[in-house]
This record gives sequence, structure tokens and C-alpha cells, in this order.
Amino acid sequence: MTDSVIVAKELRKRYGNHTVALDGASFAVGRGRIVGLMGPNGAGKTTALKAILGLTPFEGQLDVLGRDPRRERDSLMQDVCFIADVAVLPKWLRVNDAIEYVAGVHPRFHSARADAVLARTEIRRRSKISELSKGMITQLHLALIMAIDAKLLVLDEPTLGLDLLYRRAFYEALLNDYFDHERTILVTTHQVEEVENLLTDVLFINHGRIVLDSAIDDLPGRFVQLIANGDACEAARRLEPIYEREVFGRTAFVFEGRDATELAALGEIRTPSVADLFVAKMAGGAS
Repeated sequence: MTDSVIVAKELRKRYGNHTVALDGASFAVGRGRIVGLMGPNGAGKTTALKAILGLTPFEGQLDVLGRDPRRERDSLMQDVCFIADVAVLPKWLRVNDAIEYVAGVHPRFHSARADAVLARTEIRRRSKISELSKGMITQLHLALIMAIDAKLLVLDEPTLGLDLLYRRAFYEALLNDYFDHERTILVTTHQVEEVENLLTDVLFINHGRIVLDSAIDDLPGRFVQLIANGDACEAARRLEPIYEREVFGRTAFVFEGRDATELAALGEIRTPSVADLFVAKMAGGAS
């Protein structure tokens, strides 16, 4: 991929003698994209993020914004913003303290921009985090994120502690900020359904390996879902689906690399959702 912000080749990481966290993972993240890194617990997501952020040693080649995170982390982090769970801000902290802390640790933080975002809310700088509602905490975290002029924004399960309403508000505001500033965003989450309309690309990781690396726009031409007629299941299985499951008494198959017209005689043709593909790939569907 040309003009990539992240290029990873054959990343390997082992903990102790037995636990393999990354097993030859290779992928690229293009400039100005919103990429979802998804996988089950223990799949290698966190280790991949740590490698990208220069927080763990690893084998293989990794280029992030033209730098090797192992040797140039201090320089790299001037252009990177990393945000984890938005619900973990210390309750005793005041809003003003949070702004001053981030301003002190990130060279590209602009307090005036944070104030401009907060001015559209009911949040006051002297308020304690403990006095804020969940919605206000979400707004505060967004203000902190949007005030950082980072080339790469890394979000690790950013809405883990929030209710559905606030998770949606977070992602909607994040998307608006993306269009305003053309950032590159890498987000990990297990809430696949909530982010699939936000993403431009998906990276599925399982057992330390990338099992799907694709632009969202390319998925309909690559994958097809068949809701088979009752007498067509065996014929469908002979065409080697990557996954099948029961849906309201009928069998749904997911195929990769099959022409939809080839399958149309066997039942109803649909485009699988990102969530459907995630389940299929985690179940072992081949690339």
C-alpha cells in the first residue's frame, strides 16, 4: 500500500516459552483511513498496538509514520495520540487538571481547541470528574482528543465503559472530527456492529495472525452470503463456503471469491455485514 502510515511485516511476539501473541502478522494502514483492528480476547490486538506505540519489543519490520517504534518512540509519539477507555478518568480530577495534564505531556495539544469544544457543552473547567454525567465525560474525552493535532489517532476499546447512547455519540463526534482534520485512525473494539459504518478498512486478527485485511468498499465484491433454499444446502456445501449457520430455520452460508450469480439459483443472495464476516473469520474461514 502506497502512502501508508503503518507498514508491518512478519511481526512476531512471544511471552514466555508458550504464549504466541503475534505470529507473522503483516498489514498496512493507509493515510487518512479509519481502520478497525478486531479480534477476540487474546487474539493479539493489544500486543499489536503496543508494538505500534513502541511499548513492547518484537521481531519483524514495523514502520509507523516513517519511524521504527523500537528506536524512535519519543519522536514518534509527538505525532501520535493514544486513547484507551474513556470511562477511566480519575473521579477526583478536575476538568482543568485533565486539560493541563494532557497539555503537559503531548506537544501537539492545543488548550484553546479543547476550550472551544467544551464551550459547546455544559462542562466547566472547575468541575470534578465525579460531578459529570457519563455523557459529559464522553464530551470531555472528545475535547481532549480533538485538541491534539496528531497524525495518527490510536483508540483502544475507547467506549468500553459507556452505555449505548454515549458510545454512539462518541463515534459520531469522532467521525465529524475526522472529516474536519483528515486524521488516520486505528481503533480496536469488540463492538463490531457499532463501528462498521464508521470504518473505511478492517483488520481481523486471530491467534496472532491477520485473517482479513480489506477496505470496506471491497468486501461486497469479495464475499457473498447465501440464505439457502431448503433443498439446496448440500449443493451449497459443495461450493466450499467459509462459514455456515442456522438463521430462523434456514441455513446461511458465507462464501469468499464466489460469483453471486453462481449462487443465486440456490437461494437468497445478500451482502454479509462486517459482523457476519467477523464471526465467519473467527470460526476459521480461510482467506
